[in-house]
Amino acid sequence: MERPRDFIRETIEEDLRTGRFTCVHTRFPPEPNGYLHIGHAQAVLLNWGIAQEFGGKFNLRFDDTNPEKESTEYVEAIKEDVRWLGADWEDREFYASDYFDQLYAWAEELIRKGKAYVCDLSPEELSRQRGQPIQDGDRLITPPGVESPYRNRSVEENLDLFRRMRAGEFPEGSRTLRAKIDMAHPNLNMRDPVLYRIIHAPHHRTGTRWCIYPTYDWAHGQSDSIEGITHSICTLEFENHRPLYDWFLDQLGIHHPRQIEFARLNLTYTVLSKRYLLRLVQEGYVSGWDDPRMPTIAGMRRRGYTPEAIADFVRRIGVSKAESVREIELLEHCVRDDLNRRAPRRMAVLEPLKLVLTNYPEGQVEWFPAINNPEDPSAGTRLVPFSKVLYIEREDFMEAPPPGYFRLAPGREVRLRYAYFVRCEGAVRDASGQIVEVHCTYDPSTRGGDAPDGRKVKATLHWVSAAHAVEGEVRLYDRLFRVPDPLDVPEGVDWIVNLNPHSLVVLTGCKLEPSLAEAKPGERFQFERKGYFCVDPDSRPGHPVFNRTATLRDPWAKLQGKA
Repeated sequence: MERPRDFIRETIEEDLRTGRFTCVHTRFPPEPNGYLHIGHAQAVLLNWGIAQEFGGKFNLRFDDTNPEKESTEYVEAIKEDVRWLGADWEDREFYASDYFDQLYAWAEELIRKGKAYVCDLSPEELSRQRGQPIQDGDRLITPPGVESPYRNRSVEENLDLFRRMRAGEFPEGSRTLRAKIDMAHPNLNMRDPVLYRIIHAPHHRTGTRWCIYPTYDWAHGQSDSIEGITHSICTLEFENHRPLYDWFLDQLGIHHPRQIEFARLNLTYTVLSKRYLLRLVQEGYVSGWDDPRMPTIAGMRRRGYTPEAIADFVRRIGVSKAESVREIELLEHCVRDDLNRRAPRRMAVLEPLKLVLTNYPEGQVEWFPAINNPEDPSAGTRLVPFSKVLYIEREDFMEAPPPGYFRLAPGREVRLRYAYFVRCEGAVRDASGQIVEVHCTYDPSTRGGDAPDGRKVKATLHWVSAAHAVEGEVRLYDRLFRVPDPLDVPEGVDWIVNLNPHSLVVLTGCKLEPSLAEAKPGERFQFERKGYFCVDPDSRPGHPVFNRTATLRDPWAKLQGKA
């Protein structure tokens, strides 16, 4: 598939051609306050891919400026995810907290230049005085803000107060350091933004050394400058912050990267905001950040997604300046396409029904060769055992089948994959009337699955030998939300109502072919006729657990088509 037009690479090529920069140096700068999701994967692969294409460098930097929300757990999870996606930062791992001393020194420099001051306004007062946009018919106007009564403090007083803030003399939230720019600026971000706030909380790396912490806006651009970043590639919500990014760098007279924005990824049937994902975790709607229904990289990895499928999805959607919502069907297609090529085939009966071959010799076992992957001839074959008593899917037998049902029914003949033709002679019910056994006869002349007389059957069923079956648990995962836009709810209605109550169905007592007994967590398979599955870390000896990654086809598309 041809890559869509890429304005980011075009901009970089122009910068190199004109000599603005002589090399390319990118970075991925997550805040360690949660796990990465599919939107972050786009940013990781974009920044790392550009560095690779232009023979440049790539940094992994943690913008850890908010100690109350950040943790070492998140740092380690992010590193695991970035590494799994295939982005190699080698020894270029950095932290904004590495630069706290330099950022503080630069803040004092702004104070001495008369470009920053200590403000005593509360957060609420500061927000009110900065002003808010007002809708005037078709226009959005922003009246001038109100200057802080502390804006004209002397340099000496500001330096003294700022140093005392650092020393811990003042209560949390009582004072901030603000840049002195323009309270009438049409961009609210330029209306004397906060550089430092007082937070009496330990930091996951610096401990209690600091009680004032830089804001994201103050730390981000200067961290880029310190590291020699040439292109600060970020999502579109930072476009309005770019004038401030530029202003800080220009006031300090230091290396000035170019900031380029692209539209963030929005995906149907999910939410991609950390605060929404955090709520799902904290309130127990999912089992954790790595729940296979979550759009987090950890959740997708546990569900069985491959980094190659995610990279293919990112390549297909490209980058754009226009906000849009991507169909989750495209992501699922990329996963199916990748797993179809790489996943070995296995037979697994998820809702078993016993099938007895009444004319098959008692105690006999045959081993049939089964293809591991028809898409990959080099994958070879394996041997699967066949015996008198088998398991088939309960849905593969009906006593009174409707028109169009071609599977097993009384008097009907079907093929058992790799084995024989069998004809149904009847069924056995238990005391409650439920069918517990299907009785069939097999045709020995059809060994291998073909009839020498050329007769045909309309259905081929998968099966597992009862004497050799491995019992396991299978978790059928579906989309976490039942509507394309989970946040589209009437005023006053909680978006949680859009959760899909059937997003997880747990099946126990599933019967698996014996080769799956030794499957390791993370290994992926196609269960013939059922879908793609991945071994879950909850597996233990004698009790494998499989997560459904995706069905073989998209059932949602079919349902929507009928609607």
